[in-house]
Amino acid sequence: MALSYLLSVIGLIFISITPLISSSSFSSPPFALKLGSSLSVEKKDDFLISPNSLYTAGFYIVGENAYCFSIWLTKPLSDGSHTILWMANRDLPVNGKFSKLSLLKTGDLILRDAYQRLPIWSTTTRDSTRTVLLRLNNSGNFFLQNREGKVLWQSFDSPTNTLLPNQPLTKFASLVSSRSQTNHSSGLFKLFFDNDNVVRLVYSDSKLTGIYWPNPEFRTWESGRNVYGSRRIASMDSSGHFISTDDLFFNTSDAGDQPLRRLTIDFDGNFRAYSLDKSRGIWQVTWQAISETCKIHGSCGENSTCSNDPIYGRNCSCLPNHKMINRTDWSYGCEPEFKWASCGNGEYNFLHLPHSDFWGYDSRYMPNTTLSACKQECINSCSCKGFQYKHDWTKGFSICYPKFLLVNGLRSANFNGSMYLKVPKSIPLSLNSDRDFQGFNLTCSGKPTIQLDRDYDINSQKESIKYLMLITYVFGALEIICIICFFYGTRSRLNTEGYLQAATGFKRFSYAELKKASKNFSEEIGRGGGGIVYKGVLSDNRVVAIKHLYNESSNKKGEAELLAEISTLGRLNHMNLIEIWGYCAEGKHMLLVYEYMENGSLSQNLQSNKLDWDKRLDIALGTAKGLAYLHEECLEWILHCDVKPHNILLDCDYRPKVADFGLSKLLDRNGTRDLEFTRARGTRGYMAPEWLFVNLPITSKVDVYSYGVVMLEMITGRRPACANQSGGSEGRLDSWVGEKIAAAGGKNDWIQEVVDSTVDGNYNISIMGTLIKVALRCCEEAKDARPTMSEVVDMLLHLEEDE
Repeated sequence: MALSYLLSVIGLIFISITPLISSSSFSSPPFALKLGSSLSVEKKDDFLISPNSLYTAGFYIVGENAYCFSIWLTKPLSDGSHTILWMANRDLPVNGKFSKLSLLKTGDLILRDAYQRLPIWSTTTRDSTRTVLLRLNNSGNFFLQNREGKVLWQSFDSPTNTLLPNQPLTKFASLVSSRSQTNHSSGLFKLFFDNDNVVRLVYSDSKLTGIYWPNPEFRTWESGRNVYGSRRIASMDSSGHFISTDDLFFNTSDAGDQPLRRLTIDFDGNFRAYSLDKSRGIWQVTWQAISETCKIHGSCGENSTCSNDPIYGRNCSCLPNHKMINRTDWSYGCEPEFKWASCGNGEYNFLHLPHSDFWGYDSRYMPNTTLSACKQECINSCSCKGFQYKHDWTKGFSICYPKFLLVNGLRSANFNGSMYLKVPKSIPLSLNSDRDFQGFNLTCSGKPTIQLDRDYDINSQKESIKYLMLITYVFGALEIICIICFFYGTRSRLNTEGYLQAATGFKRFSYAELKKASKNFSEEIGRGGGGIVYKGVLSDNRVVAIKHLYNESSNKKGEAELLAEISTLGRLNHMNLIEIWGYCAEGKHMLLVYEYMENGSLSQNLQSNKLDWDKRLDIALGTAKGLAYLHEECLEWILHCDVKPHNILLDCDYRPKVADFGLSKLLDRNGTRDLEFTRARGTRGYMAPEWLFVNLPITSKVDVYSYGVVMLEMITGRRPACANQSGGSEGRLDSWVGEKIAAAGGKNDWIQEVVDSTVDGNYNISIMGTLIKVALRCCEEAKDARPTMSEVVDMLLHLEEDE
């Protein structure tokens, strides 16, 4: 155990010097963040500041042990609070320990929450120049820019609830309110460009959605908006002038030079312009979209009414005989204090609520109707909650609106209609002015309510001891594992497989796991010369393809193919090559676990109507890219040796992935190693002629030949015939196409004879002819006359450009 003690001492030394390393680590510049650098939530001086010192970007506390990466005004207001202008993770706060914002060397900006493996927020940017900087400019824009001046990402394109001067609102962005004054997460109100090119305010929760600005009582053009704009963009300049492509225009009440302005959709659903009074340290409203805030939909919730108080503003009240659902939030509305009788079995009365209106959710429109008829209509309808009844003086008759939902309630002396609330007969109908409308005071703590359920405030001394013990245990366990591996390695060949797992990162499954995942190998999805493929579902709910290799005990072919596939696939990383997730090697059971391809193999789809000409061209191009990667872009060149439709798999979008590397062969870049094969490899009909001659070297051109046959099969719809053993060409697919070309005598008539007429979609005859000739070049008898796969990719890409 001397090794354990030695490693423990090393661990202790490492822990003791860690603080020294941290204290001398690179400190981020105040105006920019470089590649490979981070901002830490634990370091109070880890932030970026604009050159004019007006704006700050960093971690902002939004609750107990909860932080959001934000941009705010550097100078606090008179009450000590800061004005939040933008948030990256408003709905997913991070912990106050170990969380970081990092600029990766790839150019991607990511935010990680403590020890979580996956980032909770990312810009998903990439930059090949590796010169990206993260900056915060004097306008409050947070952006990634490379050395060439190209902006890869900016916060101005993805606002939260605020627009700064000259920050555009476009069709690709929207403003979403906060949940409350103290809860910065996404609220219920949204400002955006609708599909008719008009800027609108909308209320939306889990049950209801409704537009309330411009006023839905009027048509769009009656509100002064234009639906015929070709663009969707709106912004306010630093002087307080707002203009939008839908003809919305306004000036703030203090229009003129004012350095600090903002447009915000507030938590109450109103859209307002603010100017900062520096002397008093407060924001002043200089414009608002809606002066009567009770006209904002959803503000008081269901079964409640809103009234405008000249002093206190909006006031919410529950309907008579109703109570508030959530005393901290009016948006939840109210619920009845009585129980409804089952539909059709109860008797009802109607409580008269004068000067009250509930906008929308009418089950019917009943003009020129008496009050008694309206009551009877509501009684007969099980979904009716009440009805609005008013006299239209311009038309000279009364109108009835039965309601199936009571939301957007408004009480105003200026409204000439009445609401009749449907209640059981046991409810008294006397209504004493406003006293029966129950107003509830909200229960507010005045503090942020977000609290994460993990605590990282650990005593530093105890933490060091914990890490020391952990490292000791880990090294002790590693020592035991090494002894066990050495013991079993001398007795079993499985040490090779253990090495493969460590080298490639693939998971090694037990046979019992895969048997359970495949339901005892009950659903077969394919088979070939190497084995049978079954569909399975792993314990983490991933759908996989499980290939059960044939076991030929006489020559150990199954194990050889398993090791070939694992060692080969471990070197590969390409979107058009199948991804392997793990393997199993237990005695005679040898299996591979692949990603599952929803649309099966190309062979299964060729005779269906699912592959039109566009899909077939995409499959041809994707397959060529995958093979070109194998031949020319890997650290070692790889021959597939069995390219055929069965080994080209299609995902849910019919993107191709080349599979089955059990017959692959590695070559060095000089082409001087492993040129000799002990036996012919591949599938008859797709095999290159040189396989049939012992003295001909095998190169990557065998895959080019097979690829050409696959292309011809996709184009003609005909299966390739098997070449005879002598290498003759009788009955071969390329020979059949060549005969059609020769018989046409230079005309293009042969194309229609060759192309499969059952495939959906139109095609360009000239391009199709070129495509066929590319396939024929791949099928040349002489291997040197065939193009490389990279040349095939170039030719196919030029075909797409010609389209």
